[in-house]
Amino acid sequence: MCQLLGMNSSKPAGVGFSFAGFAERGGRTAEHSDGWGIAFHGADSCHLIVDHRASIHSPLAMAFKESRLKARNVIAHIRKATQGDTSVANSHPFTRELWGRTWSFAHNGNLADFTPPSTGRYIPVGQTDSERAFCYLMEQLAARFAAQPARGALYAAVATIATNIAAHGVFNFILSNGDVMLAHCSTRLHYVIRQYPFAQARLIDTDLHIDFNRHNHLDDRMVVIATEPLTSGEQWVALTPGQLTMFADGVPQHAPAPNGRPRRLLLSY
Repeated sequence: MCQLLGMNSSKPAGVGFSFAGFAERGGRTAEHSDGWGIAFHGADSCHLIVDHRASIHSPLAMAFKESRLKARNVIAHIRKATQGDTSVANSHPFTRELWGRTWSFAHNGNLADFTPPSTGRYIPVGQTDSERAFCYLMEQLAARFAAQPARGALYAAVATIATNIAAHGVFNFILSNGDVMLAHCSTRLHYVIRQYPFAQARLIDTDLHIDFNRHNHLDDRMVVIATEPLTSGEQWVALTPGQLTMFADGVPQHAPAPNGRPRRLLLSY
C-alpha cells in the first residue's frame, strides 16, 4: 500500500528534512514507486505537485527537496497502486474547494466495493478508491454545514464519515484545509511533536541527521505525521486503529475518549 506524510505547524515551516527520508521510500527503501505528490498550504492558497514517476526518479521531487518552501500544513504521499493505473490523475494528494478553502487529502489503504452515490458537486477525475472517498467526504461535509463549522463540530463530522467509509476496508488518511489537519488511523499511523527542548534526529532511510535546536526558535512547534516513523532519536507516537486526531498549531486538539466521544486535548479555538 501507499505511505503518508503530514506536517502541521504553529508558523510556516519547511518539511525538507522529513521529506528527504520519506522520498527514499518511493522506490529505494520501499516499493512505493507508482507516483508521488505533495500539497502545501500557504496563507490563502494551496500549491500542489504530483508526478506519476517514483519519487526517487522524479526531477520534481529532487527540486522540492532542494527548495526552501515553507507552510503551516503539508501533506505528501508516495503511491503503491491498488486501484487505478499509474498516472498523474491517480497520484495523491487530491484537492477540492469547500467553504472558500482548498482542502487536500491523501489515503493509504484499499476500499472494496466503495461506489457511494454522488450529488455531482464533487466528481473524481481518476479511477482510485481514494479520490472517490475524498469526494464523498467533501459532499457529506457540504451537506452538513453551509459554512466552515467550529473545530469541534468539524472533528465530530469527519469522525462519523470516516467510520462509515472505513467499513469498506483500510482507510488511513490525512486531510487538511490549511487551518487544521486531521489524521485517521485504520491500521498504522504515527506522529512526533517537535518543540522546545528540541531533539537531535537521524533519518532511518538515508544518512542525514539534524540538530533541531540549531534550526528552530523557542516558540516553534510542529507535528509530523507518517505511516511509519521517519527518524531515530525522537519519540514517535502510534495512533490507535480507528482513531481520528485533529492537529492545529503543531499539537493534538481532539482525539477519541475511551467512551468513543471526542475528547478535547487542547483548549484553543
